[in-house]
Amino acid sequence: MEIKRFIFNPFQENTYLLINEKRECIIIDPGALFDMERKHLVEYIQQNGLKLTRILQTHLHLDHIFGCKRLFDEFGVSPEAHQEDEFLLERFPDQMKRFGFSNVEPTVPLKGYLSEGDIIPFGETQLQVIHTPGHSPGGLCFYAQTERVVFCGDSLFQCSIGRTDLEGGSEAKLLHSIKHKILTLPEFTTVYSGHGPETSIEFERNHNPYFHE
Repeated sequence: MEIKRFIFNPFQENTYLLINEKRECIIIDPGALFDMERKHLVEYIQQNGLKLTRILQTHLHLDHIFGCKRLFDEFGVSPEAHQEDEFLLERFPDQMKRFGFSNVEPTVPLKGYLSEGDIIPFGETQLQVIHTPGHSPGGLCFYAQTERVVFCGDSLFQCSIGRTDLEGGSEAKLLHSIKHKILTLPEFTTVYSGHGPETSIEFERNHNPYFHE
């Protein structure tokens, strides 16, 4: 599985494009906000002969869903997320205004819900869905055991954790999710976060100040 990272929007959000051996692709958290960002993402898919099959959301905060409408218009693919985050789509105009964005676009309804333990087949790879509430109620991680990677959205960052002061956030739940569902993954697992550089389970166990004793 090939992993392509794009850094989009003023929040410097990481959008991940996964490509399998059949030239199918999955997008995790399409954060393309500006026209040039959206054009770049669409053209990358088209020019590389890829077929977009799914859009997976680690959560539904505004900076992770900016690009959903354009992808739906171009490819007819709608996002999938945990049901407990669906209320954030209704709050999207409020999220935009809170962070100073004046142009409010309509959001794209979810195609379906993802839950703890779901398996997403992707060519020779399988992505396991892990529910990690805390940053948002419906926070998810996508873990590919054979590839030794996990996409954790804004739950865990290099030497830090996600914020919990937004609606539905809970520091206690986030710390529990990270300690019992993310840091329990094999130590050699590469962690791809929603912002910032990649890290590893081993590094975070040993150096993250929230968990390192």
